[in-house]
Amino acid sequence: MRLIVGLGNPGAAYEWTRHNCGFLVVEELARRASTQFKTRQCQALTARATIEGQSVLLVKPQTFMNESGLAVAALRARYEVGVPDVLVIADELALPFGTIRLRRAGSAGGHNGLKSVIARLGSQEFPRLRLGIGRDHPVEDGAAFVLAEFPRRERDALAEMVAHAADAVEALLKTDIDQAMSKHN
Repeated sequence: MRLIVGLGNPGAAYEWTRHNCGFLVVEELARRASTQFKTRQCQALTARATIEGQSVLLVKPQTFMNESGLAVAALRARYEVGVPDVLVIADELALPFGTIRLRRAGSAGGHNGLKSVIARLGSQEFPRLRLGIGRDHPVEDGAAFVLAEFPRRERDALAEMVAHAADAVEALLKTDIDQAMSKHN
């Protein structure tokens, strides 16, 4: 079993915010696998799926972003999943809008959701897929920016990025992280 965790904030008020890119990707993976987020467990909504022949649990933590690690750690313990078998998908302000970066491991890079996951797992040795939400110009208030909705004019590009990210997750599950990084980064 692998955990595929999309980071975001729960509730309709946050649905189209930049901080919810992780939710959008796991929702796309669920759509492709013909499954739905029906189960509530360990402070998360989950959906079981088989993707590229692998059993996965798609996860949307239902805590706010800075407490995402609570759900991830509880689900990892419940399903006895190794830290390297947890893939976390999150927005990334430091990457240009529309780009994705798959990494084997790494720091939180200032992302509060990743900080929480790292703290609760006691390790940063898990793969992560970062989705670029950055601008061509400096953002004065990062917190306000990530909690703002994507403007309608960016929704097509957002859909392309989400589809590309879902393709990268499928490639990771089909081959390995090195091949997936080579193809999708």
